[in-house]
Amino acid sequence: MNILIADDEQQMVKILSAYLKEEGFHIFEAKDGQEALNIFESNKLDMAILDWMMPKIDGIEACKYIKENSSTKVLILTAKGQNEDEIKALHSGADEYIKKPFDPRILILRVKKLLNISEEIEVRDLRINEHEKKVYKCKKPLQLTKIEYDLLLSFIKNKGVILSRDKLVDLIWGIDYEGDYRTVDTHIRRLRTKIGDDFIKTYRGIGYCLEVMDDQN
Repeated sequence: MNILIADDEQQMVKILSAYLKEEGFHIFEAKDGQEALNIFESNKLDMAILDWMMPKIDGIEACKYIKENSSTKVLILTAKGQNEDEIKALHSGADEYIKKPFDPRILILRVKKLLNISEEIEVRDLRINEHEKKVYKCKKPLQLTKIEYDLLLSFIKNKGVILSRDKLVDLIWGIDYEGDYRTVDTHIRRLRTKIGDDFIKTYRGIGYCLEVMDDQN
């Protein structure tokens, strides 16, 4: 899904972009309202996250234009705190309104709610609740370590894609990790004993892949 983030505070754009990319969204970035509308005209967007106070065209005017010309969801960010401001934002067509400062995790939940993205993922007999960070197999809870949970989620979000050890290290341990890459094999082996051996396929010399048949979730 494509999400536009428009804010003249570049640090805010950087933070939100990182969080949303982590969730698998494709991100477009804009530093003012005019650039935001240019991106809107050139791309199919599922959502626009617009700061109210932007140069050239403010978030409210950009919101009005987007809502008049598409079904794109719009979330307004603002440092304004009065009830009248929230009412004005909603009257402009905004689907949601968040006051600064805020926890980016709250924004993620609001985004998913607006886009009707469930907090639960089902793959065969596994059910993953991202909000609770819990995994169930045949409706029974699994006791996964944080690394095992993060590995499983990374495989699920990259279903059908072969992930190299280097890529898995970057996703789970970070680019500064200096340990032995064989630790990836160890954690995957432990994960397999809990979720089942047939979920994650080994591609020798290349990496690992979560493969699920087309007729399965």
